[in-house]
Amino acid sequence: MYNVLLTQKALKDLDALEKQVRIRIIKKLKEYASKPIRDIRKLESPKIGTYRFRVGDYRVVFDIDGENLVVLRAGHRKTIYR
Repeated sequence: MYNVLLTQKALKDLDALEKQVRIRIIKKLKEYASKPIRDIRKLESPKIGTYRFRVGDYRVVFDIDGENLVVLRAGHRKTIYR
């Protein structure tokens, strides 16, 4: 089981999203905390993070640091990688 940690940027990103999307992402984060490493992809260029998973048209970029799943960014797929 992983501890989910959110960076300040990730919190800001989540606050900017619609409420329903935010709820879906938080639900998915809870799933990954208990059963991680499924449906994730390693990013080709790790300049913003190492891994990502998708929730519809939205992406969550994160790193795994020991027992912690550190969420770095969350946003729409068109803008998250910029």
